Amino acid sequence: MDTCRTPANASKCSGNTMECFMVLSTQAQKISIGILCGLFGTMCVFENSLVLYLIFSSPGTRKKPSYLFIGSLALADVLASIIFVCSFVNFHVFNEAGFSKEVFLLQLGGVNTSFSASLSSLLLTALDRYISISRPSEYKLLMTRRRAWAALGVLWVTCATIACLPLLGWNCCVLDSSCSELFPFVDDNYLSGWLCFVMVLLGCIVYAYAHVLWRARQHVAYMEKHQAQAGKQNTRMRMDVMLAKTLAMVLAVLVLCWSPVLVLMIYSVFARLSDRLRKVFAFCSTLCLLNSMVNPIIYALRSKELFSSLRRVFSRFRRQLKAAEESPEAESTHKSSAIETVCEDTHTM
Repeated sequence: MDTCRTPANASKCSGNTMECFMVLSTQAQKISIGILCGLFGTMCVFENSLVLYLIFSSPGTRKKPSYLFIGSLALADVLASIIFVCSFVNFHVFNEAGFSKEVFLLQLGGVNTSFSASLSSLLLTALDRYISISRPSEYKLLMTRRRAWAALGVLWVTCATIACLPLLGWNCCVLDSSCSELFPFVDDNYLSGWLCFVMVLLGCIVYAYAHVLWRARQHVAYMEKHQAQAGKQNTRMRMDVMLAKTLAMVLAVLVLCWSPVLVLMIYSVFARLSDRLRKVFAFCSTLCLLNSMVNPIIYALRSKELFSSLRRVFSRFRRQLKAAEESPEAESTHKSSAIETVCEDTHTM
């Protein structure tokens, strides 16, 4: 019997059977995965790190709950990119299987925590926009900075706890249960529970954004009707509508990038996957990095505050670069003038 095609087999808990999950069979497939992970991962870390810097370097943005949630999303994407790329490339490209079950589950827990926190941060952002548009007069009282930090703390602790359950004992080796065909040592029941958790998050996000976009359309109609009376309140409405549309774009990208992975995960719970589908899953996993890479681009293009901060950073960088280029020339001119002065004094003497 081929143990690589028998997920429930107890021998799958041994270290050498991790090779059964190394589905990339050709050098071209490994090179393609390596290039995609390297490109998407590098861009994702750079862009999200820039978003974090823009948010927390500006007093105006770091005090707003909306941008605290976006900062949490960017932080989750940075961590997910680093952990995912390192573990994924190490496993599928370099075929490194010399680590223990605990080390693998720890790496998987890190990836799971980061991606779950990314999705949960989007949920908090959606709820923030929901409150801002549905109850604008009470928004500042309901969504305070302290409550935002408390919500983020609960979010990260919850995601880390759920992600660490396999490491703490909920795995097919300890329970002697059916193992997943996509992840070594992962129990099928745990994968089903995690998928339910993700579906609940997605459902809440979709519901919140459906309401937000409905109210946004009402605000647009109101502003067009009372355009002559445009004032501070209308300006606030425009900002809310713009941010709601921006985050709706983020949600659309999220669904498009995650749908193939989630569909294959759900399918693996109910049916056996072919080797071809498992290879498709490996390539579709890189779409998660693409999602994390696209999000900051949407922020920069759609958020006026972040775009203004980005322009200030580039302007400051250009001034520093220009000053650095002019400094050697000024120093050279100063030295030349000093030499000419000494020569003139010598000639006079």
